[in-house]
Amino acid sequence: MKRTLGCCYYPEHWPESQWPEDARRMAEAGLTWVRIGEFAWSRLEPAPGDYRFDWLDRAIETLGAAGLRVVLGTPTATPPRWVVDRHPDMLALDEQGRPRGFGSRRHYCFSHTGYHQECARIVTQLAQRYGGNPHVAAWQTDNEYGCHDTILSYSDAARRGFRTWLRARYGGGNAGDIGALNAAWGNVFWSMEYDDFDQIDLPNLTVTEPNPAHVLDFRRFASEQVVRFNRLQVDILRAHTTAPIAHNYMGKITDFDHFAVGDDLEIASWDSYPLGFLEDRVQADPAYKRAFAQQGDPDFQAFHHDLYRAVGRGRWWIMEQQPGPVNWAPYNPAPLPGMVRLWSWEAFAHGAEAVCYFRWRQAPFAQEQMHAGLLRPDSQDAPAIVEARQVAQELAKAPEVGTAQAPVALVFDYQADWMWAIQPQGRGLEYFELVFQTYRALRRLGLSVDILRPGASPEGYSAVFAPGLMHLPEASKAALCSGKAVTVLGPRTAARGDSFAIPVPLPPALPGLNVTVSRVETLRPDMPRALAGGGHAQLYIEELEGSAEPVLNTQAGDSIMVAKDNLAYLGAWLDAQGMDRVVQWACDKAGLQTLALPEGVRRRFDGTHTYWFNHTPERAEVAGLVLEPISVLRT
Repeated sequence: MKRTLGCCYYPEHWPESQWPEDARRMAEAGLTWVRIGEFAWSRLEPAPGDYRFDWLDRAIETLGAAGLRVVLGTPTATPPRWVVDRHPDMLALDEQGRPRGFGSRRHYCFSHTGYHQECARIVTQLAQRYGGNPHVAAWQTDNEYGCHDTILSYSDAARRGFRTWLRARYGGGNAGDIGALNAAWGNVFWSMEYDDFDQIDLPNLTVTEPNPAHVLDFRRFASEQVVRFNRLQVDILRAHTTAPIAHNYMGKITDFDHFAVGDDLEIASWDSYPLGFLEDRVQADPAYKRAFAQQGDPDFQAFHHDLYRAVGRGRWWIMEQQPGPVNWAPYNPAPLPGMVRLWSWEAFAHGAEAVCYFRWRQAPFAQEQMHAGLLRPDSQDAPAIVEARQVAQELAKAPEVGTAQAPVALVFDYQADWMWAIQPQGRGLEYFELVFQTYRALRRLGLSVDILRPGASPEGYSAVFAPGLMHLPEASKAALCSGKAVTVLGPRTAARGDSFAIPVPLPPALPGLNVTVSRVETLRPDMPRALAGGGHAQLYIEELEGSAEPVLNTQAGDSIMVAKDNLAYLGAWLDAQGMDRVVQWACDKAGLQTLALPEGVRRRFDGTHTYWFNHTPERAEVAGLVLEPISVLRT
């Protein structure tokens, strides 16, 4: 696999006379890809039907003449003012019923059919004009679905769409079976029974919490609306181009099923902002955030690399890589020297085909003027372009590689994230964080990890971890429990049925493992329970009954992890030391060699080479190697 670099560029922001010089400098820096167009609708169609593509024709030709390959984005994330004026009810409404209005971006409801028609029209125009253009070598649909909390809309369009969706889910067709819905949701509770689907509102503005089954179905509906919206564009593009199609996902955005969207695409890409994410999305204490403030969390980016490799079924990119200070986090420091290079190589070590930096030149105007680029606003080099040039030179000398199956798999399920969010049962209990803490523990022991979608085969893995799968269909349960891998499930495995009811027999009801969760409690953060041998259970703990062999106990003698043969169930949320013990137990049982890495040091095997990453500003020694500060070593 050939690995390449690119950048994001907005020719409409700069004088046309500047384009050839920009293109020349991009090519000289070793860039291959240039993403353009994803926010340009107002310049492509300033008024309904008034198409102005001449400038985009010239921009694409200028970039292509310099030897660059174009990723052309559909502009549907930023509908111009006239589209909103034409469809004033296309705006999403937040949970309080307030409009998400014009003045920035992502101001639309995924359920609005009039907006679908506008999108289909502009995408068709682009596809017909550029689908066969030799310089347009890839496409991107929209931009960052879910960014700014824009998946869930409580608009009239969403209400109508949800009712239609429910009719189809509960009985089929337009009639549906309201009795089936009432039974599935348990609407006899609090006299919530309906006589007709048209009585059903969206699950907001209720006096207290709405029915969790109602909310779960709404989350499913909202996710399917994203899939439908994306597929609309993909189907149009595929009629006119054979170039691969991608979407750029984000970090820790779980409001829609990325696997389902990815099924319609050739490439998964994501937008990696390590320093912004550390302050904005990583759960850690202040001392940890200080230690990595200018490097980013050593595992957060890697987790998403592995996640989107799974979403893309092996093909994935970084569509936006942070090159310097960003503008949107609580604090926005500059990366330490060497970090842009390290982030780039980390992505390649996890199988990325391309790393594209955001953006080419820092904008001197509007909302992102404080967001650094490869160039300063005066077109002088910013620090990141020096490191990008270095990576390009190193890539030119590096051998082409593939991606090998990792020894360990970790299951990630977007629906499980929705279910934990709907019924956390305790403050701070997030499914994403539960999975991420498991991933951290695996990486601390030097392991490479593959992420699996729900229902994917665990075949070929030595160890499989599947924490927190609140709804686990019987077929998926059987596949996980009958495989040859050492498998660790829990907590909350199979705790709810498809419509959020507690199943009987009580969970987890695992074939071959005699264990039952008899009671659940959540703990204050300042009341962890010590484990015999080290570590703590914290936040969430289950009482376990049954004859399965204890593996971990509290100091009080209560079992919180049990096993039989190669199948184990963990009934608690553990701290780092406790999670390290669980992972080490599984690896020992599976015969996997581990290596306790220094803090901030990680390794990754790509099938050909082992990459060592030192995220710290201090020299580190591990496995007989000396790693320089902020460095990458390939062995």
